[in-house]
Amino acid sequence: MSDQVINYLKENREHLLGKLSEFLSIPSISTDSSHNEDVLKAGNFVVDYLKEIGFNKVELQKTPGHPLVYGEWLEAEGAPTVLFYGHYDVQPADPLELWESDPFKAAIRNDKIFARGASDDKGQVFMNLAVFEAYMKTEGRLPINVKVCIEGEEEIGSKHLGEVLQQQKEKFQADFAVISDSGMVEAGQPTILYGLKGFTGLEFTVTGPNRDLHSGIYGGAAKNPAMALCHMIASLKNEEEQVTVPGFYDGVEELQEEERRLMNESPGENYTQTIGIPETTPEKGYTAKEHTMARPTLEINGMYSGYQGEGTKTIIPSTATAKITCRLVPGQDPDVIQQLMVDHLEKVAPKGVKLDIHRYPLSAKAYKMDPSHPLLKKASTSYSEAFGKEAVFVRLGGSIPVVELIDQLFQIPVVLLGFGTPEDNLHSPNESFPLESFDKGMEVLASYYRNAAQV
Repeated sequence: MSDQVINYLKENREHLLGKLSEFLSIPSISTDSSHNEDVLKAGNFVVDYLKEIGFNKVELQKTPGHPLVYGEWLEAEGAPTVLFYGHYDVQPADPLELWESDPFKAAIRNDKIFARGASDDKGQVFMNLAVFEAYMKTEGRLPINVKVCIEGEEEIGSKHLGEVLQQQKEKFQADFAVISDSGMVEAGQPTILYGLKGFTGLEFTVTGPNRDLHSGIYGGAAKNPAMALCHMIASLKNEEEQVTVPGFYDGVEELQEEERRLMNESPGENYTQTIGIPETTPEKGYTAKEHTMARPTLEINGMYSGYQGEGTKTIIPSTATAKITCRLVPGQDPDVIQQLMVDHLEKVAPKGVKLDIHRYPLSAKAYKMDPSHPLLKKASTSYSEAFGKEAVFVRLGGSIPVVELIDQLFQIPVVLLGFGTPEDNLHSPNESFPLESFDKGMEVLASYYRNAAQV
């Protein structure tokens, strides 16, 4: 890679940080309609920056919700085309009183930049754009053909992205995609994220009597919905952390020894210290890392029923509700898993109560790349050169639905080049992004786009 690109990024660091600060100052909160104009302003910031960089075609595309930015530079003859995806909307900053500085006025302290969106995802989006700027300003061209898709609705479920991509599939078609909206296992440790879990879930309510009842007068006559709910929930998983819903594991890929080695050798969180548990409780036959990264899970997210106030109220509650979600792995279809849970709950629902099930509409399939894929090998090299240490390969227990959307629609590899850290406070007060990640991350991206052009 040409040193002049890296030199440009270093020499113009303060300028780039200033421009990022301008981007971060826009309160583009997509979930709050009172900030609709701010979301539009952030979209226009991206449009103006792409034009300033020198992209041939730049559009702010309207959707029924917030707009989407499209840009393209397609003059690298014979090189592949990358679709770079990101988002410019952010989460609300509440509770404001817990911020040490204005969430929409970037502040640098302790070698970090603090602001809402610093890590998720304005900071990481900006780094890619800054690298494109560095190439254009020094070499007059990009090493690879680039299409840019930066939306304003990721924090509200990418409501209209799928519709836009489906309708304009040819326009957005590329050879592979890059997303910078993830992180590293720890600060300064380059990380190749090659897999994500899928997602599905539901909520169910058990109803007994038509009102709360006196537990002495009616106990023994009316089925207690809270007890019924507990029995039903207990039927979902055994004491070895294995899901007992029939068919749940059908089609699940077995973990290969090489993958298990990669997972267990990677640095990771010490759960007993960080979350205050006496010991980890993974599925029998697997380590905690293997279970969180690559085995499916079923979790209760919330339960409520009966009297919640101080003291006691001797009642049989009228209803009881539970919220359940599953994180899925390759080989599992979210719609099939959701139906299996429905079938199981209907089967185990006891007599004397009525069962109502609400299926969550948001779901996603798991995503996984072969860790030996050439695009990931190039990423590993670029990370290692910039950070001065070998990259580790991991899968993530979380879900990024847009990854599955791009994979299914375009049938192309999706490379996750993330630079966040576990301490970034995503979606929380005092969100931050390490300046080390900012500086070295841009070096990674500058190297990667040139190297990936040769794949």
